[in-house]
Amino acid sequence: MGKVEIVTVTNQKQLRQFIQFYYDLYRGNEYAVPYLFFDEMSTLQRSKNPSFECCESEYFMAFRDGKMVGRVAAIINKRANERWNIHQVRFGWFDFIDDIEVSGALLKAVEDWGRAKGMTEMAGPLGFIDTDREGMLVEGFEELSTMYVNYNYPYYPQHIEKLGGFRKDNDYMEYLVKVPEVVPDKFAKISDMITRRYGLQVRHFTSHELQKEGWGRKVFELVNATYKDLYGYSQLSDRQIDKLVNDYIKIADTNLITAVMDGDEMIGFGVTFPSFSRALQKTHDGRLFPFGWWQLLRILKWHKTDTVDLLLIGVLPEYRQKGANSLIFNDLIQQFQRYGFRYAEAMPQMEGNEAVRSQWQYLESRQHRRHRCYRKDL
Repeated sequence: MGKVEIVTVTNQKQLRQFIQFYYDLYRGNEYAVPYLFFDEMSTLQRSKNPSFECCESEYFMAFRDGKMVGRVAAIINKRANERWNIHQVRFGWFDFIDDIEVSGALLKAVEDWGRAKGMTEMAGPLGFIDTDREGMLVEGFEELSTMYVNYNYPYYPQHIEKLGGFRKDNDYMEYLVKVPEVVPDKFAKISDMITRRYGLQVRHFTSHELQKEGWGRKVFELVNATYKDLYGYSQLSDRQIDKLVNDYIKIADTNLITAVMDGDEMIGFGVTFPSFSRALQKTHDGRLFPFGWWQLLRILKWHKTDTVDLLLIGVLPEYRQKGANSLIFNDLIQQFQRYGFRYAEAMPQMEGNEAVRSQWQYLESRQHRRHRCYRKDL
């Protein structure tokens, strides 16, 4: 068996090869969900991703005997490093065959690149910003994944532990929630009470209002305000917000975006999408053509799925004690019932965020996946 060779991505052809590796490694896996190929290309290209205004990156591929056997992205987010007063290189898009020489060589490439840039620690899996996929799957390998989180084989964390030097830095927990047939009294009563006491109101904006009148931007400005103290968070710039509005809000069903208003001010939000997981599994390697577009259109237009993904939920700190979260859940549950969704995927929540995790006690739910970020001193 030949030596592991590390190759740096320097052109478009190699970048496509870098991205394609994931589809080849997980082809036929019943739990993995292919990511949209064009979205991966857009995220990893400097010319397409506004995150490069505060980030720099390098992509590495591993080969053995001429065959690609692994990949990894090395990323430095300067804005996050300044915010948290660290000198950290991130690793992401980390995939490899079950060969510890391969995984070790890839992480060493990140380590060497980061150290040459003056970094003193490495952490991951992480993306450029918080809306990218974060964490390595350590529990829930036999649960259907989503397009918004990393899926990996059970040997991934085993390699991290064997390589040494890495320690747990943060865990994200995910829940599968059964949509109730009746809105729980907890949400209904509190919603009624805070509407009368504080005058808070639920509102659904039109697509035009979200895209052209700035309310979509307001959602992500609130993300900056409500997520600012979360693990590794880096504030979204105007260009990053514009891209998120174009990528997500533009195609969203506005009935599945709930805003909580205090007069004319948005103070909370819930952004949800019907699940694309099964539809993406029917595409060819996450490509829209020739028939992938139809699979996704069935979800976007006709909601041909029994599951909805809870992507983003946030409430300004001063309104959390007033129960504004209950307004969001009270409204979303009614929307989910109307569409016939049976389950909701609650996206990653930090293990230490008891306030967020405790809200699932009022619903039939189970914690079904866990993702972990690791850190190593350089």
